[in-house]
Order: sequence, then C-alpha cells, then structure tokens
Amino acid sequence: MVAPFALTNANIVVGDKAATVLPNMTVLVDSAGLIEEVAASTEAKVPSGHRAFDLTGKFLLPGLINAHAHLFADGKPLPPLLTSESMEKVVAKFMHGPIGQRVVKARTKRNVITQLNSGVTTLRSLGDVRYEAVEVRDQIERGEFLGPRMLTSGPLMAVSGGHGAPSIALVGDSPWDHRRNVRLNLRKGVNAIKIAVTGGVTDARAIGEAGRPQMSEEEMAAICDEAHQAGVLVAAHAQSPEGILAALRAGVDTIEHGSGMTAEIVDLFHHNPKSLYGSSALIPTLQACLPLVKLDQTITGINNIVKANGEMIFESMLQGISDALEHGITIGMGTDSALTYVTHYNTWREMDYVVRYGGLSKAQAINAATQSNAALLGLQKITGSIEAGLAADLVVLGANPLDDLRAFADPELVIAGGAVIENPTVSRFDEIDAHLDSF
Repeated sequence: MVAPFALTNANIVVGDKAATVLPNMTVLVDSAGLIEEVAASTEAKVPSGHRAFDLTGKFLLPGLINAHAHLFADGKPLPPLLTSESMEKVVAKFMHGPIGQRVVKARTKRNVITQLNSGVTTLRSLGDVRYEAVEVRDQIERGEFLGPRMLTSGPLMAVSGGHGAPSIALVGDSPWDHRRNVRLNLRKGVNAIKIAVTGGVTDARAIGEAGRPQMSEEEMAAICDEAHQAGVLVAAHAQSPEGILAALRAGVDTIEHGSGMTAEIVDLFHHNPKSLYGSSALIPTLQACLPLVKLDQTITGINNIVKANGEMIFESMLQGISDALEHGITIGMGTDSALTYVTHYNTWREMDYVVRYGGLSKAQAINAATQSNAALLGLQKITGSIEAGLAADLVVLGANPLDDLRAFADPELVIAGGAVIENPTVSRFDEIDAHLDSF
C-alpha cells in the first residue's frame, strides 16, 4: 500500500514513436500503486486525501525499462591483470566463494537502487554470478526495500570456453546439458534466461573471436523449449549473422547486441513460430562497445585484441540497427550495465547513442525504453505506458527529453509502483562521465 497522490499540470511525453506530448494533464494514483485516472487538468478532480504534486513546466514519462543489465560490477574499468586469461579462473573462484558472494550481493543491491534512482523502474538482468539478483528481486517483492521490477536470469548458459564462462555462466556441451542447466536456473527462481550464442568482445582471446558461433542450433533449441514451457523468455548474446540466424531458428525471443541481417533473419524476427510470443526483437547495446572504440586504450586499459574486436562488432551492431529500422523490426533498449564504462545511472546515454550513431529519432529511442520494451518483455499490461490500470511507474523531468535526452540524467521524481522518490540521487563517477562526454 502507498499513499494516494495526484500529479497535476504535467506535460505527458507518451512514449510513442510519434513524439506525442499531452500538455496540462493530471494523473491520479491510488493506494495500490496503480494509475486510476489520466485526464486534462481542467477536467480532473483531485480527491480528498490525495497529495498533490504540481508539475507545471515539468515533463512526465513512463519509467524506463532497461532490458539488458548485469549487476555484479559498477562499470569502473578493472586493472588489466584481473581481466587477463591467467587470472580468469582465480577471479571466478573468488566471486563464487563465500566472501565474493557477499561482495557481489552487496554490489547487486547497490546497483539496483542506483538504476531505480536514475529512472529505471523495470530491469532485466542477463548474466549474474549466481543467484544474488534473484535474492535481491525477492527482497524487493517482499517490501524489504524499494527497487525496480526485476526479471533475473541468474548465470547465463554457455559452452566450455565460451563467452561468460566461467565467471557468470553454467557450462554445457550438449542439448541435454543445457536443458538441465535451464531446469536448475528455473528451480532457483529465475524469470529470464540468457544464452551466449557467439563469442564476445570483452573476453575475446583472439581477433575475430567476437561474433564467432559457439553454441549449436540444437543446443539453443533445447534451451528455448525448456524455458518456454515455463513461460520464460530467452535472450541471446549474438553478434554475427550466422549466430543470429541459428538463434532465431531455435526460438530465441530477443537478440542482444546484433549484427547485419539477411532476408531470412528479417523474416524470422517478424514471424518466429518457436519464440514465446511468435516474433523476436533486437536489443542493441551500443554502450558495450562505443567507449572501447572511441576512447584511447591508455584510458580504457583494454588490449589490442579487445580493441579490434570492439571496432568490428560496433560496426556490425550499427548495421543491425539500420536493418531493423529499414524492415520495421521491434527495437528495445538495454545498456549492458556493469561492463567497462557502462555505469548503472547512465541509461540515458544508451538512448542518446542509438540516436546519434544508430539513426533512431529521440521519440523512437524513448519508445524503445518504455512501450516497446514493455511489449517485448510481455509486460505491456503492467507497465510501460501512462494509462489507467497500469502500475504507476513514472519519471518526472525538468526538461523535455524530446529536445535533449540528457534531461534523463537528473530526474526530479522517480515513482515505482506508486512509491515516490523525491529528489532521487546517485553516486557518479566524474572521471568516467568526463570521458563519455568527450565523444
């Protein structure tokens, strides 16, 4: 239960692709945290007992939905020694040990709260060390502290030596291995599944490894079948046409990162009979590559192999966005937060990047982070829009983000399920922000 309230005289940025703004509106929120009425302020009556927030000159939007995050780190670059191949197993052993798990759980809670205070009211975590994000999600749902709505995958599914292994993955090398791992994750309470279809950038050990197929179509099909029986979506890390095609054929629901598309890939995005909802969507994550490409290696600390792979994958992701726009494929928004230079409070930067580099309009970027994400995650009857009957997941900005997306950097109010955070604050990393502002 929350205290009912009214948001009056607001400019509502609807979150559609048409850049619709409704001026001078009032939104009433009931004690269950649901939107009970949306009406023109000249017609709306604020009931007795509702606290009123006068939003004259302010802009009201649906809360942001981050469809691709990790929660085990905060985005600060790690010392090169800790990311070297020789230290891989040592770091993984620490993270999975009792002390490491306490550290990761504390970080996860802190990062979730940061996401919320930055305006993210729904979050999908895609690749955790163990089940610390599940535990944090359950604490939020029990009301132990205020946080965003969470979809959590636990460890992702990978092959031996594959992307994410061994730190944040359950390893399998056959369809039955992976089916077993999905069952284990579901038993632990996950409500999302993530698979590593191809090699990745940050843990690549050779130039060209990023995007190289790693998991077979048969393995992926077993994962999708098992997850879909439980009504759970499958997200696929995939960064090449070959990997994406096999993943879509297997029935994955969202392609994370992406690449250029063939006609067959385009058709499968639109009509994917093996997916949970009959179609699939693209979640670009330009933040995962852009700083690695734009910033000098003396700043990022990455080696030549990661740099080369990052440049290759960045261009491929841009082509994927272009193809998706051309063919009307559903585009969502995810930040890949926790990776190097991807902080938990800079969700707005991902929207800015897909506009400046990917060719989306500002309205399309906001739509991807609200209405589109809600629909592709199956949450459109719960959140993603400002409509009567939906959760009061809202963000209030001091300026119109359709003019400048940086307005999201300092929200004036964040509302999650009707719970109001006044003057939301986050701890920022000034050096990282200065580097990101440089390009």
